[in-house]
Amino acid sequence: MHWPQLLTTHRYGHESLTPDEVGRSHFHKDHDRIVFSSAFRRLGRKTQVHPFALNDHIHTRLTHSMEVGSVGRSLGIRVGELIADELPAWVTPHDLGTIVQSACLAHDIGNPPFGHAGEYAVRDWFACHADDVRLASLSELERLDLQTFEGNAQGFRVVTRIENHLFDGGLRLTYPTLGTLLKYPWGVKQAGVKGKFSAFQSELGILNALGRDLGLVAQGQDHWCRHPLAFLLEAADDICYAILDLEDAIELQILSFDDVKVILLQLCGDLAFDDAIFATQASARRKISALRGKAMENMVDSAVGVFMKHYREIMSGAYSGELLLDGDQMVREGILTAKRVARERVFPNTRKAELEVGAYTTIGVLMEAFCYAVHEQHCKGAEGVGYRSEKILRLMGIHAPVAEEPLYNGYRRMLDFISGMTDNYASYLARQIGGVGL
Repeated sequence: MHWPQLLTTHRYGHESLTPDEVGRSHFHKDHDRIVFSSAFRRLGRKTQVHPFALNDHIHTRLTHSMEVGSVGRSLGIRVGELIADELPAWVTPHDLGTIVQSACLAHDIGNPPFGHAGEYAVRDWFACHADDVRLASLSELERLDLQTFEGNAQGFRVVTRIENHLFDGGLRLTYPTLGTLLKYPWGVKQAGVKGKFSAFQSELGILNALGRDLGLVAQGQDHWCRHPLAFLLEAADDICYAILDLEDAIELQILSFDDVKVILLQLCGDLAFDDAIFATQASARRKISALRGKAMENMVDSAVGVFMKHYREIMSGAYSGELLLDGDQMVREGILTAKRVARERVFPNTRKAELEVGAYTTIGVLMEAFCYAVHEQHCKGAEGVGYRSEKILRLMGIHAPVAEEPLYNGYRRMLDFISGMTDNYASYLARQIGGVGL
């Protein structure tokens, strides 16, 4: 792969642009379009890890995305400075920082309400209704798309189809920003046991156009290697997860500072680090802030080092590792320990479990109502739907499908509406539809 092509100024859904630009660069425009979008704003009321947290310091999808963007910008600039000689004359290291930052801001933009619990709820609903007449006419891959609902793929759909210019380019972002956003540039057939992919059947054409225009290396049908900058997005996300999820657990008194201190010292790369504040009666929040910056700096250094060590493999599409796990041994151990502690002590938390079970019920109520209405309209036509289905379809507004379009498209649009909801609105609407709100 070559940087002049990887950094093309082609903008999806719009004419090609020249490198010359007054004021904001093309990539700064991507950043601004994402920040000012409604889908990005709604992340402020979507769960990151802990649904409906009463503590205002707990991360939402919005604060998480902003922090990931900040780390991603640093990674992009650092790498840009090291490969400056290979960049086109009109591209600076700060442009790379902006591209990575923009993609980071959008990396969770397609996640449904209630975090990963919402994803699993959508998947399980379709899996439990696999033999339902409402799915009978779908192709095998269309059913698999629905039963493996993926926030990454929904996010790609949001920015390329849904937000701002409905089915006319979406946010109309540049190809480099879209390429960096694609953590898993393949369809559901290549999703594997973890169910990770970045393009539904409805967006495979866009994925393939991106792959060709960016000069990504084809790995098979509807399957491309990552854009080099996508590895930096993944690293930024992992850095924030590793540290900030522990902070939230401390805020919610699920873990103590002493529980996570050793993990953070590992991420700092210095087990002997002993800030004076540790010996005081300062709050856990102040103590952890003394470690956060040092840990992030060390993890950024490690990720950049691995990127440069494997640079030729990355540029040939042959690298398939993770920057943070392939670098500094203490960073690797710290991340793995943080994940284990979260899995064993944070995720099983009683209140979190109760709310996530409730989220399943909420999503289930919405899925049942909207899926029934979409299927009824598809079978009977707009004039034949019942009173309740007519009202439910009207609730979807611009996302409501028309009777003549394929059923798979109708379900995709239903999921555009449901996945775009905030936690609060999903809960409210499920109560109203279920009659509880009355």
